[in-house]
Amino acid sequence: MSGGRGGGAAVHRRRRGGGAATAALTLLTAWLTCCVRCAEGVKPSNIVLVLVDDQDVVLGGMTPMKKTKELIGEAGATFVNAFTVTPLCCPSRSSILSGRYPHNHEVRNNSLSGNCSSAQWQKGPEAEAFPVYLSKQKYQTFFGGKYLNQYGTKAAGDVDHIPPGWDQWNALVGNSQYYNYTLSVNGKAEKHGDSYEKDYLTDLILNRSLSFLDDRSPQHPFFIMLAPPAPHSPWTAAPQYQKEFNNVQAPRDGSFDKPGKDKHWLLRQPVNPMPNSSLTFLDNAYRRRWQTLLSVDDMVEKLVKKLDSINELNNTYIFYTSDNGYHTGQFSLPIDKRQLYEFDIRTPLLVRGPGIKPNQMIKSPVLNIDLASTFLDISGVNLSTINVDGQSFLAQMAPSLRNSTARPFFLVEYTGEGNPTKDPTCPKLGPGVSQCFPDCVCEDAFNNTYACVRTLDGKQDLQYCEFADSESFVEMYNMTSDPHQLENIVKKVDPSILQDMNQRLIKLQSCMGDSCRNIK
Repeated sequence: MSGGRGGGAAVHRRRRGGGAATAALTLLTAWLTCCVRCAEGVKPSNIVLVLVDDQDVVLGGMTPMKKTKELIGEAGATFVNAFTVTPLCCPSRSSILSGRYPHNHEVRNNSLSGNCSSAQWQKGPEAEAFPVYLSKQKYQTFFGGKYLNQYGTKAAGDVDHIPPGWDQWNALVGNSQYYNYTLSVNGKAEKHGDSYEKDYLTDLILNRSLSFLDDRSPQHPFFIMLAPPAPHSPWTAAPQYQKEFNNVQAPRDGSFDKPGKDKHWLLRQPVNPMPNSSLTFLDNAYRRRWQTLLSVDDMVEKLVKKLDSINELNNTYIFYTSDNGYHTGQFSLPIDKRQLYEFDIRTPLLVRGPGIKPNQMIKSPVLNIDLASTFLDISGVNLSTINVDGQSFLAQMAPSLRNSTARPFFLVEYTGEGNPTKDPTCPKLGPGVSQCFPDCVCEDAFNNTYACVRTLDGKQDLQYCEFADSESFVEMYNMTSDPHQLENIVKKVDPSILQDMNQRLIKLQSCMGDSCRNIK
């Protein structure tokens, strides 16, 4: 970390005839600066990010993660108000990499036409993503697992494209798989089959990261990003875990199988109550998701043990989070993400590392766009020189290292996806829908496009959302009295509050950089 951050510079006045005193003070200042830098360590701290795929926190998604909660959460900080700024894989991961809201990195959905791993993304935000800055700080960088949904396809530059900033590159071509996939290994295609010992992706990327640690230069810090497929579909658990949680079913409380009567049309169309076939399906998905996570829990344990064995654990920040949340039966939607509700936008976030006291439960809201700033803050980058919308949360974890202010409100935005023709499983809804199930419940549509402002400052806990549709539909929730978002209060709330929320939303939707952090 640079000695000039956090008050390292001294202010002094010249006195007449005080040349000797001035020289002595200059020497003292230089000595103190040196001491600060020595105390911080010549080599910046290492960083590890474990980014899972579609893990909820609201519906018990962290229950299988006993080792992770002990080795990261209990050894450091658990953020109880962590959010994604967009509840879908590719835009969310693009926000993590760039530190920007979707309206600034312009990745709208998981398709190439929605800018997922597109040429526009590669020439713009990807060229300014946090790994580029870490590389300039002499970090040795390793990536393993799912990158972006369209990565490695021919239209997205094929496997030869290695995003800048990465020294060791082991990226999955396309969307999450556990077996029978292709990796780009430093720009070369590597095909894998269905052998657990050789091919199971969660274990493979862990083992390659451990080899990276063996081969690294001890003189320089490292950054490791592990992005396993779990708990994304097709929910293929390791053989030893395929019989776990057989008696578990999706939680039936909160908004489970509740009608979305006062919500956007997409929430009003599911069959309610859900048929038994849907219940059986989502319970099975819920169990299998947990089963896949047990291998991730093992990953965290083995990684922590390795860091300890090479005497790097105490100088390494370990972050554990997900790209978005998930739902299984909430408001009678079978399974997916993409919605504005808590189950889809809240994510797990656990961090341990230097200066972080154990067993902290931190309530300040933190967004996935804050991860890039936090990594770069740890590495010593001057944050005023980078183009990000997020802010470092190092101070919330380690107040002894930084001062900060928590944000009073933030933005969640999503651009809906739909098919131009009728979905064969649900022709009655016409064109424009997608992610449809056999009983004609569709999880997404072109006009499932919304922007929300969320306040969470201890005084008011509100969510206000506007849809870009023919109804100009608006939803608003008092999250204190109605945490499950069962009642849309837009017709009951004081019009002045609606106006305030609308004005905040307008500012957030056009914010960039500092203006995203300093809206009043």
